[in-house]
Amino acid sequence: MAAPLAVNSAASLWGPYKDIWQTVVNAIWKRQPEAIHLLDQILKKHKPDFISLFRNPPKNAQQHEKIQKASTEGVAIQGQQGTRLLPEQLIREAFILSDLFDIGELAAVELLLAGEHQQPHFPGLTRGLVAVLLYWDGKRCIANSLRALVQSRRGKTWTLELSPELVSMTTRFTDELMEQGLTQKILTLVSHIDLNNEFEKLQRERGLGSEKHRKEVSDLIKECRLSLAESLFVWTCQSPLSKDDTLILISYLEKVTVEADGSLDSVNLSLLMALLYCFDVSFLEQGTEDQEDLMHQLPLLTERQYIATIHTRLQESQPWKLPGLQATVRLAWALALRGISQLSDVTALAEFTEADEAMAELAIADNVFLFLTESVVGSENFYQEEFYIRKIHNLVTDFLALMPMKVKQLRNRADEDARMIHMSVQMGNEPPISLRRDLEHLMLLIAELYRKDPFNLELALEYWCPSEPLQSSTIMGSYLGVAHQRPPQRQVVLSKFVRQMGDLLPPTIYIPYLKMLWGLASGPQCAHYCFSLLKVNGSSHAENIQGAGGSPVSWEHFFHSLMLYHEHLRKDLPSADSVQYRHLPLRGITQKEQDGLIAFLQLTTTIVKWSENARLALCEHPQWTPVVVILGLLQCSIPPILKAELLETLTAFGKSPEIAASLWQSLEYTQILQTVRTPGQRQAIGIEVELNEIESRCEEYPLTRAFCRLISTLVESSFPSNLGAGLRPPGFDPYLQFLRDSVFLRFRTRAYRRAAEKWEVAEVVLEVFYKLLRDYEPQLDDFVDQYVELQGEEIIAYKPPGFNLMYHLLNESPMLELSLSLLEEGVKQLNTYAPFPGKKHLEKAVQYCLALLNLTLQKETLFMDLLRESHLSLIVTPLEQLLQGINPRTKKADHVVNIARYLYHGNSNPELAFESAKILCCISCNSNIQIKLVGDFTHDQSINQKLMAGFVECLDNEDAEEIISPEEELELEKKQARIHHETRIHILNLLITSLECSPPNLALYLLGYELKKPVSTTNLQDPVLQLVSEMIQICNLSSSLFEGGNGEMKSEKGVLGCPRTCLHAILNILEKGTETRNGPVAVQESPHLAELCYQLIYQLCACSDTSGPTMRYLRTSQDFLFTQLQHLPFSIKEHEISTLNQMSWLMKTAAIELRVTSLNRQRSHTQRLLHLLLDDMPVKSYLADGEGGMEDESRSVSGFLHFDTACKVRRKILSILDSIDFSQEIPEPLQLDFFDRAQIEQVIANCEHKNARGQVICNVKEINTILQYVVERNKLLQCLHAKRHALESWRQLVEIILTACPQDLIQTEDRQLIIRDLLQDVHDKILDDDAAQELMPVVAGAVFTLTAHLSQSVRTEQKQPLAVPLPGHSQYVLMLDGSFSASPGSEGLSLGFASIGDSSLHIILKKLLDFILKTGGGFQRVRTHLYGSLLYYLQIAQRPDEPDTLEAAKTTMWERLTAPEDAFSKLQRENVAIIESYGAALMEVVCRDACDGHEIGRMLALALLDRIVSVDKQQQWLLYLSNSGYLKVLVDSLADDDLTLQSLLTPQPPLLKALYTYESKMAFLTRVAKSQQGALELLRSGVIVRLAQCQVYDMRPEIDHQGMFGMRDPPVFIPAPVERYRQILLPALQLCQVILTSSMAQHLQAAGQVLQFLISHSDTIQAILRCQNVSAGSLQELALLTGIISKAALPGVLGELDIDTSEGTQMELQGHIGRFQRQCLGLLSRFGGSDRLRQFKLQDDNAEGDRVSKKDEIELAMQQICANVMEYCQSLMLHCAPTFQHTICLFTPSLSESTNRDGPRQDTQTPVVPYWRLPGLGIIVFLLKQSANDFFSYYDSHRQSVNKLQNVEQLPPDEIKELCQSVMPAGVDKISTAQKYVLARRRLVKLINNRAKLLSLCSYIIETCLFILWRHLEYYLLHCTPADSQDSLLSSRSSFKSRRLQDSFSSEPNLDFRSGLNRVSQHDIDQLQLEATNSFGESLQKKLLDIEGLYSKVRSRYTFIQALVRRIRGLLRISRT
Repeated sequence: MAAPLAVNSAASLWGPYKDIWQTVVNAIWKRQPEAIHLLDQILKKHKPDFISLFRNPPKNAQQHEKIQKASTEGVAIQGQQGTRLLPEQLIREAFILSDLFDIGELAAVELLLAGEHQQPHFPGLTRGLVAVLLYWDGKRCIANSLRALVQSRRGKTWTLELSPELVSMTTRFTDELMEQGLTQKILTLVSHIDLNNEFEKLQRERGLGSEKHRKEVSDLIKECRLSLAESLFVWTCQSPLSKDDTLILISYLEKVTVEADGSLDSVNLSLLMALLYCFDVSFLEQGTEDQEDLMHQLPLLTERQYIATIHTRLQESQPWKLPGLQATVRLAWALALRGISQLSDVTALAEFTEADEAMAELAIADNVFLFLTESVVGSENFYQEEFYIRKIHNLVTDFLALMPMKVKQLRNRADEDARMIHMSVQMGNEPPISLRRDLEHLMLLIAELYRKDPFNLELALEYWCPSEPLQSSTIMGSYLGVAHQRPPQRQVVLSKFVRQMGDLLPPTIYIPYLKMLWGLASGPQCAHYCFSLLKVNGSSHAENIQGAGGSPVSWEHFFHSLMLYHEHLRKDLPSADSVQYRHLPLRGITQKEQDGLIAFLQLTTTIVKWSENARLALCEHPQWTPVVVILGLLQCSIPPILKAELLETLTAFGKSPEIAASLWQSLEYTQILQTVRTPGQRQAIGIEVELNEIESRCEEYPLTRAFCRLISTLVESSFPSNLGAGLRPPGFDPYLQFLRDSVFLRFRTRAYRRAAEKWEVAEVVLEVFYKLLRDYEPQLDDFVDQYVELQGEEIIAYKPPGFNLMYHLLNESPMLELSLSLLEEGVKQLNTYAPFPGKKHLEKAVQYCLALLNLTLQKETLFMDLLRESHLSLIVTPLEQLLQGINPRTKKADHVVNIARYLYHGNSNPELAFESAKILCCISCNSNIQIKLVGDFTHDQSINQKLMAGFVECLDNEDAEEIISPEEELELEKKQARIHHETRIHILNLLITSLECSPPNLALYLLGYELKKPVSTTNLQDPVLQLVSEMIQICNLSSSLFEGGNGEMKSEKGVLGCPRTCLHAILNILEKGTETRNGPVAVQESPHLAELCYQLIYQLCACSDTSGPTMRYLRTSQDFLFTQLQHLPFSIKEHEISTLNQMSWLMKTAAIELRVTSLNRQRSHTQRLLHLLLDDMPVKSYLADGEGGMEDESRSVSGFLHFDTACKVRRKILSILDSIDFSQEIPEPLQLDFFDRAQIEQVIANCEHKNARGQVICNVKEINTILQYVVERNKLLQCLHAKRHALESWRQLVEIILTACPQDLIQTEDRQLIIRDLLQDVHDKILDDDAAQELMPVVAGAVFTLTAHLSQSVRTEQKQPLAVPLPGHSQYVLMLDGSFSASPGSEGLSLGFASIGDSSLHIILKKLLDFILKTGGGFQRVRTHLYGSLLYYLQIAQRPDEPDTLEAAKTTMWERLTAPEDAFSKLQRENVAIIESYGAALMEVVCRDACDGHEIGRMLALALLDRIVSVDKQQQWLLYLSNSGYLKVLVDSLADDDLTLQSLLTPQPPLLKALYTYESKMAFLTRVAKSQQGALELLRSGVIVRLAQCQVYDMRPEIDHQGMFGMRDPPVFIPAPVERYRQILLPALQLCQVILTSSMAQHLQAAGQVLQFLISHSDTIQAILRCQNVSAGSLQELALLTGIISKAALPGVLGELDIDTSEGTQMELQGHIGRFQRQCLGLLSRFGGSDRLRQFKLQDDNAEGDRVSKKDEIELAMQQICANVMEYCQSLMLHCAPTFQHTICLFTPSLSESTNRDGPRQDTQTPVVPYWRLPGLGIIVFLLKQSANDFFSYYDSHRQSVNKLQNVEQLPPDEIKELCQSVMPAGVDKISTAQKYVLARRRLVKLINNRAKLLSLCSYIIETCLFILWRHLEYYLLHCTPADSQDSLLSSRSSFKSRRLQDSFSSEPNLDFRSGLNRVSQHDIDQLQLEATNSFGESLQKKLLDIEGLYSKVRSRYTFIQALVRRIRGLLRISRT
């Protein structure tokens, strides 16, 4: 060989054959159009394999040598690089395998390698054993493929309705095979392959493993032979064999023998049928259109030679091994000849056709009918093939129709024989031996042939020529599209045969004739005809039965005879107490009579079973009264076998409920089962005695079985509750007791002559139990003892049978014990894999046992609940606990294990696996049981392995099929397929429920997770074994390399690496088909299964324990998500609900994957999925190679965006959205005549959680309508739920993509485009008129997220938002939060606001507003989301926070006014225009939501109003609010809030909702107040008056001092009472402040109202002003309050108050104002003096957590307080003293405090100046100096921050981290550098703006201080007269003046002023001058002028400081001089 030897790792003897078979299945059986082309290629490629059929590659010395050296040199493997070394062990195995199957050494190695690869699918087998299976499986695939190809040929018997192209291809291909001698090859193989020989060979080499392995091998070998034989059979069905091939086949059949039971085996049966079809000419009578062609193909008609040869061959006298077989072939040939002779143009063949009679005679002489009955129809495969039945049917009917003379001859012969027998009986001789019984055999053949009808063909109808037409149009059915209309002539002949045979019937064929009728009556129409025949036969003209007219085969005769027997036997009934009566009395029934009776009873049973009309007609016949007669006979003394038949007949009658009801009563009356004991009766009677005494002795139990069947039927038909009333306690109990105690519990201990009968008994009795329990619904009445009166005493009635069964199954009763032990025995028997008598019945019995357990589990909860509520003293235990009990035989708790072991037999016994899975699913809900089960399952290694294999095998099952419409009756295969499917569903449900239990649980065990260690440490792997590990294990074996073959898996421990688990099976289900274009097969073929699989995968990924291992495995080994997501969206209309749910689970899983990979920084994975979901370019590379997305890291999501736009595709994320249909068809409302629709709706609504049930009252039709409606409604709800689920998952996926995935994977521009597309699509779908409202909430949620991200993205991108940068504006400002690279295309002017342009933004806004309006009045929660979205949207046009760099104001006012409109303003203006265009409709909706409804809705509506009002320059909204009264409503609602807010101040508050809505409301009112018009409207609506009336502001909580200093507990979510109080108070103060500021025109009115507010809450105000505790919060209060007081508590305000101006009130008000003044001034010394430093220190100790920002806040608040107090002082001075002379002195002329304070001092917290004394000017001077110093430190800090901001990227990492931490305390390390820069910038902007604010306050304080200092100095130094001077008059006068002035606004300060002023002496003034000169030195003046130079130029009144400094300097100089 020139070519190097290379090993095919898929094994050339298996892999390719498997592919051929798969392709054939797809093309022919699954009808996949795309498979046809593939089939063509494969057939061309593998034609040699079909031609050489089963030939193996021969051994080869070169290969031998090559393999010998493979352990050192290695072998090449196809498709892999390099060579692979083979272990010695494998080489030795290969040589054994090569010898065993006589195959090439290379092929043997391949098989072993494939075996190793497939080993996980065969747990417990070594690779050698698997190789044996694969070898035969390869052969099976070839044989099956051959059969399927031949079956699809064009031909005469059937058509598969395939495409002509495919049929031509297979016909051509198989013709070529036939030319190469296919027949010979097949027959040779069938002869040579012998199961026993093969097994011997394998046994020698130890190539057989466990029983299961043996069974699998033998099944494969049998299937190979059968498929080969059937290939020949299907060939001859379609087209005849050639002459030579026919002869070969005849030669083969000559040598055939029968099986032990006398029947042909399946292979020989098939070949016999093949030959019979060769001789078939009957198809020509059907007259199809292609008849001519078919005639030309038929050698029987065209080749004289063919007929001659075959005829000669069949005439040979040489007998065959089976003469009957020879006879059959001869008969067929005779009939073929007769058929040919009837065709017109066959005169040339006359010499042969005339020999047909002789040929038929030969056949009959060899007992052809007996052979057909026993060997053909009796074969177990006969009824499994429709065309076998049709063939024999044709053979029999052809004989009867074509050879009537022969039939007549048979009848004459029979009559003759009957006469001879009769005579010999008369003479007393033995009857002659040589009598032939051909007619009898023919009749028995007909009986047997039609008795079973598995395909419902009703072929027997041809024997009935209807006298009256039946309902159906054609009596004859049609099959396979051929109108099967036989000429009536044939039918007439056949029916004549049936009738004539019954005329003058000789006794010898009486029974065969009855049996023939029995066969011909099988089927609904046949039974009807037969009934009529028997009715007519005994027609009324034959009144006298004994007369010649009446036929013995008639109802009349039969029932008359029965009555006579009854009367005759009844007379013999001995008295009840004679014991001997059981032995037959003298006048009994003879054996002959008994056989005749039995035959007629069987016939009756059949007719009555099939035809309901016959049933009722017979029953109601007045003379016959069959039921009465039969019951009478049952009481007589007749053999059990006859009694059994009588019971069977009753059973058939019992099928009609009407008859069943009376039958119950009759049964009870006749006491067939004794239910009433009469007092003096010594001896029991009835069936119980029969069972115990007669049947047990005979060891046969026909009667018991028949009785059980009767009860079973009656229980189903009708169930009387008061059975036996009047004679005994009513109820079914005695029957149940008999069945349970006498039949079921003792069935195992009885002896059985026929072993199978044991299981038959078990089956029938368990069936009754099953039906009783199935139909039992626990009711409350069952749990109350019901009393009935019986013969004058009260007795307790029996409970329903279902109740008793439940009670027995919920206790450790003998019944439960026996059932469980039956299950154990069942699994033991099945594990032998050997046939045994009664196997079918055992399986059925086990199935009923399992079903009983299942029903108990389903009903036990209700049963136990009802029992608990009742007063019955019964104790029951839940079945799942009983199943945990100890098994008395094994002494282990293995009941559940036994049940689970049935899954291992899922392929052979699908029903048992199904029931078993159902039970496991039921008991798995309990997590305690789960832990125990895991222990039981894993306790024993071999059982553990089998159980796992069982579960996996059920999931892997290839035959499973989801049948969508379960209505129609399915054929067996489909039923099995459906059961397999349901089993899979139950297993998946079991896994899903188990996963919710805590570990360890069954799901973790079955899916292959760690049970002993933490689940998260699991390492999931593919189930492939490592060669090497196995080599080490098995090196010590000699020549037997299939070790472990004898069932002990010695070598297997530890080898199994990672066994195949349910997870692998599930992934396999989902993986099938992913490589094709159609996507996963499961999604189309079994949608419900796929849905559960996806759900399970999602659960594994979502659960924290399993998530890690699962996602790792799916990502690395399976690439699961990528391959699955490629095929989204799945769109299969007919399974819409399942499809939506599948997509939902898959999207949710993808969302988790994206989140996890992003967190773990696995960028390539994230990017690959994002490309798949978001790209709008066709993705090609992915399908070709899995890793397509990896190599191209840098490519943007829409990298091609700017190039080729022609080939764009829809983004996957959008096409998924498209696949969710938002519209939903709603069922038509009910149209009812009898019912009230509203009530029906109510009833349906009440049934919403249960299964809906209509109560049958009168009109069934209408109830059906209602039920139909309910079904549709359920479908609708399911569909909506599925759509909602899918939409939720889609939204989740979108949210994860936008939030969790690294931002840089999607460029900003693409990000915006994607969001825009998503928003527009989702809006279009929901705004469609048909869209279902139920989907609105989810869509609104999605819209909210999308808008939020759009807003964020646009704002991040605003790098150049201004059309023309303004001169002087720092360019940097606009780059905030963005990166510094310019976006492409932005060199020129920026075209729109964002990448996506303004127009897109406008469209989004309009759609949002449309959506809001679409929600109408309801759906407030939906609108909540939409308001949030709108807020985010409006935020886009908001200017970002700009750092106040103190330079911006350098531009002149003119420049500012003429600057072009920037993008922000433009977008804002356009937004407002769009919003206005919606007019009052939108306003109405938003305003209404703001005033009413859900709290969150109100808050968001208020926030939205706030936003709109702030940008609404036209004030349209404000006008609407005030004109339509909404503003007034909001203001008035404050009174209601008052009470709820008061409750919030208790230490444990109720919900804080009220607080938040209050805050929103106040924020909105504050926003309104910011405009002059708004403030005016608010004053009109009396908002401040409302606030003054609120009492909550007076409820200021006391501050606990420990809390103050000891606040070490971490702050909780609910703030402390003080904090809550501040949250309530501060908004009110802010509102007052804003109103005071805005209301220019109405300033006094506003101030008056605010003053009223202050006075009405004066206690609180005073407390705040006293400021006992300094904290950030209290300082904020003070800052606000001082700001209000400085604007409101002024002279002139009192005049504005509309109050009664009596003297007293005036005085009181003035008192308040005075107190406010004094307290404000007092604050100066605390916050302006050096005390401030101490306050800071104090704060530093307290504010641990957020120290930085707290410190900023405190500093700002202190400066603000000082500024406010200074402003107040200034206002007071200006308001009250218009001239200098009359200055009001607020400060004493003492600077000593100032000098004092410059040094450090340690004193208490009490202020230096008592409140009743005026402070000195020293404070002012101190404040001035302090502020000047502060100014410079702030200024430096500000400049540094601005520098940092401009160079963020250059800052050291530590500093960046520190900046970030103040914004985001935790988790800084986890975020990306880019995000860190964003946070750092944000912090710096905040710092800059804080410093700018502080600078402006300092500057204001300095200016005010200077002004006040100047005014005071001027007064004291120039105008003041000292108290000790001479001009006292003047002094008193001035003091009086000042008093008058003071009086106007303050009641008490006179005393203070006097005390202050009166003490001003000359010394004070001199001292003042001296100190002032010192304090106001050069350095201070220079500082002040510097400040003006630095700051005031830009910000304030320029040169003001300069002027004041100059004046003060002048004053001091003047006074000195």
